Amino acid sequence: MRFVDRIEQRTPAHRDRAVDGLRALALLAVPTGHWLLGGFTLDGEGAIHNASPLSTFGFLAPASWVLQMLGIFFLVGGYASVLSYRRRPGGTGEWLRGRIARLGRPVLGVTAVWAALIAAGSAVGVPGDTLRTGATLVIQPLWFVGVYTVITALTPSCVRAARAMGAWAAVPLLGSVAVVDLLRYGPYAEAVPSWLGLLNVLPGWLFAYQLGVSWGERRIGRREAWVLLMGGVVLFTTLLAVFHYPASMVGVPGAARTNSHPPSLLVLALAAAQSGAAILLRDRLGALLRRPALWAPVVVVNLSAMTVLCWHQTAMLAAAVPASLTAGAVPGLTTAPDTLGWIAARVAWLPVFAVLLVLIARYARGFESPWTKATRTRRAAAGILAAGFTAFALGLA
Repeated sequence: MRFVDRIEQRTPAHRDRAVDGLRALALLAVPTGHWLLGGFTLDGEGAIHNASPLSTFGFLAPASWVLQMLGIFFLVGGYASVLSYRRRPGGTGEWLRGRIARLGRPVLGVTAVWAALIAAGSAVGVPGDTLRTGATLVIQPLWFVGVYTVITALTPSCVRAARAMGAWAAVPLLGSVAVVDLLRYGPYAEAVPSWLGLLNVLPGWLFAYQLGVSWGERRIGRREAWVLLMGGVVLFTTLLAVFHYPASMVGVPGAARTNSHPPSLLVLALAAAQSGAAILLRDRLGALLRRPALWAPVVVVNLSAMTVLCWHQTAMLAAAVPASLTAGAVPGLTTAPDTLGWIAARVAWLPVFAVLLVLIARYARGFESPWTKATRTRRAAAGILAAGFTAFALGLA
């Protein structure tokens, strides 16, 4: 209670608790989704490989509609960037360098540590396929950081667009994704090169960020929020029922189409609905988070945002890899995710993953702080290790 009271006393009166609460919710959805919808299989040599329960249980796809909350994350990111951009003490370049450093330090830290872990694992006989599986899972959420960094650099342009067009500034982004989807999945799809979908990466994720910037500029009110909510729901339903988009918001192994990599129009429809709901519920959420006992966890999660993002897969691997080496097939952990029993067992493993993440975060959170005590040599070594890990994860080494 003393800890809770200390957080409450240090919280400025002007702090927007609802926005912080939305960010924490979106952050926690990332590990929860990966832990629930990601599994492993064991091969004959005891190595683990990625698998997904969605390959067997299509009825789990609606769970991804709830757990895929990147639309909320980008919405809140745009809103917070506007506030930070207004308060910047120096020029735009200085502000942007600070934002990029905050994103880059934790990424450099986790990739450098994993480079050392891979070397140590190879030395003690961990199967190479297990190490590659682990590297793939660790690097998987880090694409977000690269995209988010580019989008953050576009904040000044987003602010100008919001001031000129309000909520309408996001419409061209929606139209761009719709055109690319039409080319990819329409009557001439066979003549369209596969790389064309990459054109959706920037506008697909910039859509919700632009909405957040417009919200921060007070150009989105309750009326616009209702339009986003209802329009998003109608578009989402139409794309599923009429145009037969895949129901899962995350990739399913073996599926011919995916919604998230790169983002399809269904992702934007979900982001619009989520954004509208978030804006409409802002006041109620803010009032709820006036309770110190509820506010304290939100603060803790937000202070460790990049740590959660960068290390949650490591927490799951910290349980799965030793189990694969010592016990072999462990229900819900290293067994194939193809039975209802696996689902129940995996739910039981979630608290274990959470505890491991908390333990890892005690040390890994230091990467989020400025590296004031790191010498130039140590920073260079971290960069080299990170580059080596990236090459290994991408199959280049």
